[in-house]
Amino acid sequence: MLNKRTGLLFLMGVALLAGLGTALFNDKAAKPNGTFASLGGEFELVGNNGAVKLSDFRDDKLVLMFFGFTHCPDVCPISLTNVARAIKQLAPEQAEQVQGMFVSLDPKRDTPDILANYVSFFNENFIGVTGTKSQVDKVVQQYGAVYRIVELDDSAMGYSVDHSSRLYLIDKKGELVKLLYHDSKPDEIAQAIVATLAQ
Repeated sequence: MLNKRTGLLFLMGVALLAGLGTALFNDKAAKPNGTFASLGGEFELVGNNGAVKLSDFRDDKLVLMFFGFTHCPDVCPISLTNVARAIKQLAPEQAEQVQGMFVSLDPKRDTPDILANYVSFFNENFIGVTGTKSQVDKVVQQYGAVYRIVELDDSAMGYSVDHSSRLYLIDKKGELVKLLYHDSKPDEIAQAIVATLAQ
């Protein structure tokens, strides 16, 4: 009984710390106007047509960015599907101002061509980008994401990638303005896009 009680108290403590961590993250990152002080910024990675910079879309498109990998079994497909469905809800002139971007955390397997084929399944206008590990790690750090490689000894995959699952909404000035999550509904994503375009 004592072990069960101790285990329960431990789990409650972990949950409390996680909640506090989230609260602190939000307090430190968010400015009064809803933008994020310590997250985001310019970067350069590689797509199937060459170098891709965040600033390539400045003034023309807002960017919905997600970190993941093409062998992801659930979180990544759900996120990309929901973003694609959200964009379909927009008026054509609004949809033209949105760029979906998938940043691979698995450059060893996810070449630019593989990424291009993968993201086009969800939306033909999405782009997939990656880079060297150091380049990817820099962008991960800039946006407050996390990931780790998990070895799978009994799997043909060899390894998987555990990763955070935020959607990053970046406005036409290149500033991060909103965080959504992999299970955010298409309606919620569409509303966030429309509100950002209206600013």
